[in-house]
Amino acid sequence: MQKFLITTGIILLVTGLFWPLISKLGLGRLPGDIRIEREGFVFYFPLTTMVIISIVLTLIFRFWGK
Repeated sequence: MQKFLITTGIILLVTGLFWPLISKLGLGRLPGDIRIEREGFVFYFPLTTMVIISIVLTLIFRFWGK
């Protein structure tokens, strides 16, 4: 469990450090991401982005685990 938590923390840290670069690539503004804007309110749900990140992480952990 400790190894998992440390790995998750490192992944979050690296993602946070590289977020300006990631956002320039268009990740987070893909077709299928839901964004609702109204006066004084913004709702953002990155559905497609989450699916892509999930697939990539699944492949990484699947190959890393073997």
